[in-house]
Amino acid sequence: MSELSDRYRKIADVFTERVRAVPADAWDNPTPCEGWVARDILRHLVEWLPGFFAGTYGVEFGGGPSVDDDPVGAWTALDTSITAALADPATATSARDTPMGRMSFEAALDMIGTGDILIHTWDLARSTGLDDRLDPESVHRMVDGMEAMDVDAMRSSGHFGPRVEVAADADEQAQLLAFMGRDPSFTPGG
Repeated sequence: MSELSDRYRKIADVFTERVRAVPADAWDNPTPCEGWVARDILRHLVEWLPGFFAGTYGVEFGGGPSVDDDPVGAWTALDTSITAALADPATATSARDTPMGRMSFEAALDMIGTGDILIHTWDLARSTGLDDRLDPESVHRMVDGMEAMDVDAMRSSGHFGPRVEVAADADEQAQLLAFMGRDPSFTPGG
């Protein structure tokens, strides 16, 4: 496995821990993503990741249960499919033309999927009362990468909300969340 695959695994493992720890009565808690409940975080990932990667890279995604019936099972099925694609060198390194340019499956996943899972780890954890600390190394990498982003294009596409103001001395996690349009002080019902 490559560094990109390892990075996915590290972030997905934490997300998986959070998904498995969500109390049964918390799946309908509001999240920092306006209009979404905790279950919608999974629905978003389970729908958009296969939609993009199956169409662009031909990755096979085994049909898991619905997010409404079994959110843990739905995420597990998606994660299993992604892991299998990353473990197959022909698939992982297969280059295709994407909206971000020509790149391999693992590079595209790293660019748009892994970071999304990282941010949604915080969303899910914050909305369900779980540990919302993100891996500092992963956060730092994303903060560094923000400088190269076409922020206007990302915001106009709906990928990020409006930037939230935080204190100048806020830690990197708070800076990243604010950049992505999350209020680091969000509490469900608060």
